[in-house]
Amino acid sequence: MSGVLDHRLARISDRAAELRSMLSEGVGGEAFSRVSKELAELEPVVARIDELRAAEQAEREASVLLDDPEMRELAEAELTELRERLPGLRHEIRVALLPRDEADERSAILEVRPAAGGDEAALFASELFGMYQKYAAGRGWRFELLDYIESELGGVREGIAEITGRNVFSRLKWESGVHRVQRVPATESQGRIHTSTVTVAVLPEAEEVDVEVNDGDLRIDVFRASGAGGQHVNKTESAVRITHLPTGIVVAMQEEKSQHKNRAKAMKVLRARLYEQQRASLHATRAADRKSQVGTGDRSERIRTYNFPQGRVTDHRVGLTLHKIERVMAGDLDEIIDALAAEDQAAKLAAEV
Repeated sequence: MSGVLDHRLARISDRAAELRSMLSEGVGGEAFSRVSKELAELEPVVARIDELRAAEQAEREASVLLDDPEMRELAEAELTELRERLPGLRHEIRVALLPRDEADERSAILEVRPAAGGDEAALFASELFGMYQKYAAGRGWRFELLDYIESELGGVREGIAEITGRNVFSRLKWESGVHRVQRVPATESQGRIHTSTVTVAVLPEAEEVDVEVNDGDLRIDVFRASGAGGQHVNKTESAVRITHLPTGIVVAMQEEKSQHKNRAKAMKVLRARLYEQQRASLHATRAADRKSQVGTGDRSERIRTYNFPQGRVTDHRVGLTLHKIERVMAGDLDEIIDALAAEDQAAKLAAEV
């Protein structure tokens, strides 16, 4: 292990010891919470460091025993085991030391909209929305509908949901982008394959303390909610449209019959979009704004293709193709998400070298 990394591990162990000492001395108030949180974050890494140090010490001791004829065979067996184990321990530590996205542990706001493809895009958007709902259910997350505007043929013009649970954003952030579908639409009488696209945005949920929103920066309009085809489904002006004047971000909600509830939901989505915009400006590697995250919806842009005639799903970022489209649409996304997370981890490790 390099001297620089070795020194870094020593600093981490020393810091953990210092934090334990502070807790044992009875630090209180906000300091107790802060120290406890930092120690909780360091302890898994420190445990791995201790395990690595013990294995390295055992390797040194076994190497010395090679000169002892009576202990040589036992020492060789132990060295073989240790030398197989050490690279894995070092890799785990390097992974644990990678920069973490503080938003990974947060819940998320999911937004799904049809892009290119008309009615077929709206139908597929509805199916994708259902796919994420099933994935959330499989992981024990809470899936709450914030807004869902149906299209004329039973698709969706806009679907927004709040997904609550542990590490929601860390799993679903890979889903942001343009999803392409290739299949014969139910409305196609000639049996021709059409290509349509749907945009997906996954935003880390923001708390009020994350984003300061001044009432003076908001324009709030109320209107009547409408259903498919523009038919009014609510005779009162319960739908709410909030425009954030400094950024031009617009959020409209009409799912609830209560204007108050629609406004609360719209503010939740607005905060998430503003928070993501702040994160984008702080992290140059992320999209500069929300529009670049989901793209224009043009057919040439895509992160993933769902080809129904061939029963395959291809994620173009990692070149992964799975021939199990029915299972994927039923919420079986872990294999794809795991591959994307592994690719991201490998890229970060390579950048650390």
